[in-house]
Amino acid sequence: MRDAEGWCLSLDLKRWCARADAGDRAVLRRCRGRVLDIGCGAGRLVEALTRQGHSVLGIDVCPSAVSATVSRGGAALRRSVFDPLPDEGGWGTVLLIDGNIGIGGDPRRLLLRIRDLVHGQGLLLVETAPGDVDERRRVRIHAGHRPVGAAFPWAAVGTAALDRHARASGWTATECWSSAMGRHFVALRARA
Repeated sequence: MRDAEGWCLSLDLKRWCARADAGDRAVLRRCRGRVLDIGCGAGRLVEALTRQGHSVLGIDVCPSAVSATVSRGGAALRRSVFDPLPDEGGWGTVLLIDGNIGIGGDPRRLLLRIRDLVHGQGLLLVETAPGDVDERRRVRIHAGHRPVGAAFPWAAVGTAALDRHARASGWTATECWSSAMGRHFVALRARA
């Protein structure tokens, strides 16, 4: 993804299309109840949770992502998190992995929306950007140097910024951890 000023975020397509790795499995061990994977991509997390016996649904706006998830044996819908979704207010755990806290370019709006999706004290597991960042951008997907598709809003949010946005949106951070590969995660609990 790139913006007009040249900022670039590399997308780790190889990892996203592979099976869940050790960092992913550390997240998945924390899942409780029914799980909603927002921005499920190729479905590696949905697949892993399904194999573990969880009730899980992936959502993504990309038709090929939904198809890939379904082909891996997972359940997925082509939807935005801001569209009406099944079982609103009933999800036990929501996942925002691979930087998906950036969806929509407004972390507080996204966190407020997810607050409506989880049950009373639902759990939100978020992968954050490295460092102390809190940025909003309009980005486009690029294939090499060629832009693909229209620009869309995106945010990059580090752990400290996520904590600020979470507190303002009805969430409390309960745990932070990092993987051996340098990925950073935060568990948020909805405040009753």
